[in-house]
Amino acid sequence: MKFPFFNILFLLGFFVFPLHAGEKSTAADDAKLYIISPLDGETVSSPINIVFGLQGMGIAPAGIKFDNTGHHHLLIDMAELPDVNSPIPSDDNHKHFGKGQTEAVIELQPGEHTLQLMLGDHMHIPHDPVVVSKKIKINVEDNKISSQEEKKCISNGYGGCK
Repeated sequence: MKFPFFNILFLLGFFVFPLHAGEKSTAADDAKLYIISPLDGETVSSPINIVFGLQGMGIAPAGIKFDNTGHHHLLIDMAELPDVNSPIPSDDNHKHFGKGQTEAVIELQPGEHTLQLMLGDHMHIPHDPVVVSKKIKINVEDNKISSQEEKKCISNGYGGCK
């Protein structure tokens, strides 16, 4: 008798779960997401320490559902936001911080880059309304030693310069 009961529960899962999965997490009306550091227009060297800021909501790791919480996603060099009705992609241009991190160190090639934060819920889906920071521009300088500077280097005996 247990077998049909569990089959029914299993089949109900296919119909009930998708209805629940489609619900978007709501964001606080006063939620504000921003990049504390680096500043817009700043020239930096790689690796770059990026500090995230959030007001009006809290941070929770991915997979943990609490009202008015989410976790950070860093959008790098993106012309437009990802689909706000689907999980935020995870690739070189969409960095996930699903452990609840509030800062990160990233490597970027020299040149101009844009950075923007987007808050994702426990399933990496943007909230309703979408919580996103202002897009900032940074310039990553080439921190390689020029051949001229290299010739001026006096060895300290340990493979470095004095």
